[in-house]
Amino acid sequence: MESRISKYILTFLVIICFVIMIISYVRSDVVAPAKNAISTVLTPVQKGLNGFGAGINAGVKELANLKNVSEENESLKKSVEELVEENNKLRAESAELERLRSLYELDNSYMSYEKVAARVIARDSDKWFQMFRIDKGIADGIEPGMNVLSGGGLVGIVTETGNNYSMVRSIIDEESAVYAMSQISADTCLVRGNAQLFEEGLLELANMDKNARINDGDAIVTSNLSTKFLPGLLIGYANGISINSQHLSKSGTLIPVADFDDLREVLIIKQLKADME
Repeated sequence: MESRISKYILTFLVIICFVIMIISYVRSDVVAPAKNAISTVLTPVQKGLNGFGAGINAGVKELANLKNVSEENESLKKSVEELVEENNKLRAESAELERLRSLYELDNSYMSYEKVAARVIARDSDKWFQMFRIDKGIADGIEPGMNVLSGGGLVGIVTETGNNYSMVRSIIDEESAVYAMSQISADTCLVRGNAQLFEEGLLELANMDKNARINDGDAIVTSNLSTKFLPGLLIGYANGISINSQHLSKSGTLIPVADFDDLREVLIIKQLKADME
């Protein structure tokens, strides 16, 4: 009801203004008092309308500012995402460079052997590299029985080859056994894969005579006694050496030099141990 009355009053005032404008063209002196009265009535209304218009204008400007801020935020977000992506790329390239540098140093450590570099392209376990596939094969001169290096030392042996791939059994596999010896004393031992021990990042060190001079920290390398592995390849370091309860032999564990959680690149020695005999 109040809204309808306000509408009628506004309509009435508009009509009066219109009439006065027409009369002013004829007798401005007659309508002057009425114009002043109407002006007194309309001025607050006009101010209100001007204020309303200014409010709308300010609102439009605020919306425009918000739009600009939103666009700037989107642009900044995109820039941050690009920087994060670029940083991740640089970190990946840096990590790869470090691995390749390590591989180069490993290559220099065994300069007497001809080697081929390869990338690891698959593995048979989600957790460890017990059996894994590399991207070099018969076409690259790879044969079963060739020793495989990475991370500073021995990681396994080629068991199967295709034209452009090969399968490698790593030394952490439970079916793997490597005749080894202390680099210091040349006393022999056997390095075996053991799933339970490898949960702790270790291999089994066994078959040591009770008088064997193998101590914690000794570098353990492949032995001349092995029929599959070339001599002198670093495997890891002796750990926790002790005499067993029957006092007949020693046993312990070995800390491997290779990282079997994350093998990316390897070196394959093209010389076979059988060819040396």
